Amino acid sequence: MSILYLLIPLTLILLSLAVWAFFWAVRNDQFEDLEGPAHRILFDEDENDLTSEERSQRTSARTDRNAPPSKPTSDNHDAHR
Repeated sequence: MSILYLLIPLTLILLSLAVWAFFWAVRNDQFEDLEGPAHRILFDEDENDLTSEERSQRTSARTDRNAPPSKPTSDNHDAHR
């Protein structure tokens, strides 16, 4: 029975420490982006490591690569008939 005099205050101290740690994490935005790291690991290259100039060059290169082919001119259609 005398062990309770030790365990109850120890439990309250640990509980208050856990509550303080939780509120500290919330205040410092530790729970702000929970899904970002899970999705980021799926990509080979981390774009956060690039400078803004390198990032814009890479984005423009991707859009050029994914652009639809230009429409053929009428001269090309006549040659295939």
